[in-house]
Amino acid sequence: MTKRYTVVFTRRAEQQLDNLYAYIAEHGSEVHAERFVGRIVESCMSLSTFPERGTKRDDVRPNLRTFGYARRVTIAFSIDSGRATVAIHGVFYGGQDIERLLADE
Repeated sequence: MTKRYTVVFTRRAEQQLDNLYAYIAEHGSEVHAERFVGRIVESCMSLSTFPERGTKRDDVRPNLRTFGYARRVTIAFSIDSGRATVAIHGVFYGGQDIERLLADE
């Protein structure tokens, strides 16, 4: 049986998703915003069954991993195997400097 992890979003990640939704809705449509952000959330939630993927980024912060979505989004997360939890630390769009932003945390 596969171990399932609980996926949680930090306040920063939730705010980034809200900001991305608002931007897409304002410059495109709410339908597109809902679909795009919804697919990002689905990708994050998929970490519940196989969390040890992506690129290790211990150079930025211990236990940090990242993976990309749709060539424009980088999702930063960490795994707590003891608590079976995946924490989504950030959803960075369009080449934001995740090293600087996450190192400041």
